[in-house]
Amino acid sequence: MLERLNQALDHIESRLDREIDVAEAARIATTSEYHFRRMFSALAGMPLSEYIRRRRLTLAGAEVLSGERTLLEVAVRHGYSSGEAFARAFRAMHGVGPGEARRTGAVLSSQQRMSFRLVIEGSSSMRYRIVHKDAFQVVGRKARVPLVHVGVNPAIAEFVRGIDQETTRRIKDLSDQEPEGLVAVTDDLAPDRAEGTELDYYHGVVTHAQAPADLDALAVPAGMWAVFEHSGQFPESLQFLWREVFTDWFPSNPYRTRPGPEILRVQPSSDGTRADATLWIPVEPAAA
Repeated sequence: MLERLNQALDHIESRLDREIDVAEAARIATTSEYHFRRMFSALAGMPLSEYIRRRRLTLAGAEVLSGERTLLEVAVRHGYSSGEAFARAFRAMHGVGPGEARRTGAVLSSQQRMSFRLVIEGSSSMRYRIVHKDAFQVVGRKARVPLVHVGVNPAIAEFVRGIDQETTRRIKDLSDQEPEGLVAVTDDLAPDRAEGTELDYYHGVVTHAQAPADLDALAVPAGMWAVFEHSGQFPESLQFLWREVFTDWFPSNPYRTRPGPEILRVQPSSDGTRADATLWIPVEPAAA
């Protein structure tokens, strides 16, 4: 898997001065574009779009300093439709405009070319199972919130606090299948999962029951799920669980993600510092 990802990165690298077809890079990696973007983000720690932008601006910086092309030619060569747009992006990365950089020979930033390699640690194993579920609904209360990678998500915390106890009881009573009880459901995430991008968050239950008129519902089709069990510090270690699933489990197992919500059931300790959790990720067999 890592070898194919590196071949896909080679493909992207060879096309930094032209339009990049991410779907073609995904085909080289023998996966879907959806999974390729998510896999890259988890492994690299940044969205694929951000990596491509920074690599282009790194190469553009060298061309700006060389003086062989006009600034507009450099801008167009690296995908910018105007000198103004190029100047804004250049300054955001390098801390100086392209004109000033050319005049003064300024010190610029560099996004190194990435490649992935396997580091064998063998320090832990992940507990998981594969579950086939019929179609179901998530029923509860829904909010549109920003994605926070580490620590408590203030928007989610405020949203959940605003749900009264009677509504929470009614929602909980609708639970009729696994995962049982109240769950946190995230849906409609940006493929690259960049910090601050928005997602749909449901505080609800998994059920076959009809949703009451005053509650929100998300219809989920039948499919395969990878279910991960985890215990650790709350909430930080649960957030790291997503990273471990994408950096450790997926490269080592013959599955890939498919579109759909992700479901987390958390059982906190009495003091709220630790929790047991199950994480449900929609998956499908990887292409042979």
